[in-house]
Amino acid sequence: MRAPPLLLLLAACAPPPCSAAAPTPPGWEPAADAPWCPYKVLPEGPETGSGRLCFRSPARGFRCQAPGCALHAPAGRSLRASVLRNHSVLLQWRLAPAAARRVRAFALNCSWRGAYTRFPCERVLLGASCRDYLLPDVHDGVLYRLCLQPLPLRAGPAAPAPEPPEAAEPAECVEFTAEPAGMRHIVVAMTAVGGSICVMLVVICLLVAYITENLMRPALARPGLRRHP
Repeated sequence: MRAPPLLLLLAACAPPPCSAAAPTPPGWEPAADAPWCPYKVLPEGPETGSGRLCFRSPARGFRCQAPGCALHAPAGRSLRASVLRNHSVLLQWRLAPAAARRVRAFALNCSWRGAYTRFPCERVLLGASCRDYLLPDVHDGVLYRLCLQPLPLRAGPAAPAPEPPEAAEPAECVEFTAEPAGMRHIVVAMTAVGGSICVMLVVICLLVAYITENLMRPALARPGLRRHP
């Protein structure tokens, strides 16, 4: 038994189901006893210790949901970047409890690739309790590279025995490209136009069905009534 054409049209014009937000994996949330994340935005040059100390609240319960967010998470890595529609990027990382006790800070380096070389965009020193950082004002169509390196604890002056310094852990990097704003506007406009066309087709079908059922049948039945009084 075939479905009526009107039902097929309604099924074709139905919007696609919304994509569910990716749940936050365990270990990505900051610790409950870390209400603030201290950080320093370092200037370009050899003055690595300078910079104003700032504080930010961690992004707890964050969900990256399309189409307002694009998640970039390399497989097997502890670093991921969520590119938001407002030209900002939320960088998140996780660390095992044993490794977290040996970390005094995190060094974040940001760079973007030009036509012939890479250009630095931001250098940030984050506290050991930080597990995320918000990078604002990302340009469209530019390949960014964010690298995060844990910095180990320094040996104290009253150490009982001189031990060889622990080597710093290698930095983890993630690359992403922000979607151009013009392309987003085109996609939104095409979606709106397609939805309007579907609504107009449904209204036309309902109007034709109403005219056929209520106006044309009585008009066709009147001559028959006159022939047989």
